[in-house]
Amino acid sequence: MRNVLKYLSLLLFIFLQGCDNNDCEDLLCFTPPTSFVFEIVDKESGENLFTNGTYTPEQIEVLNTDDNSKRTFGFLSEDDINLIVIGSIGWETEVAKVVVKIAGEDILNLYVDTERASENCCSFSKYNEKRIDNAEYTLDKQSDIYTIYIE
Repeated sequence: MRNVLKYLSLLLFIFLQGCDNNDCEDLLCFTPPTSFVFEIVDKESGENLFTNGTYTPEQIEVLNTDDNSKRTFGFLSEDDINLIVIGSIGWETEVAKVVVKIAGEDILNLYVDTERASENCCSFSKYNEKRIDNAEYTLDKQSDIYTIYIE
């Protein structure tokens, strides 16, 4: 009887080890949020206003409209590409209300309602709503770059 109990205990132990409820443990799956990338161009000529010297990167401000606090952003100048990159939105569930200013002038208002979600062991950002207000723009869906037209 004692051997049967040892045998059953061993089987139960093996069975419980095979029922690992953490199926995601060995799965490397994380999708960071999409950055918001803006090219600021002259509406008439299509010229990038940083490339032609109208603006400088030091003149850029990205602020939360609720409390006027600064929002993290980057400026991509390599090979004269000159793009404003806001990668700080979407890392958590939030409603971001942001204004991009250049030389003290409001260039655009960005509204993003983000929900951080997880499905099939992968976490990702779900954008319930994204919009750009107070600016004329186009979105290149292949590159995800918003071209903002300034008069």
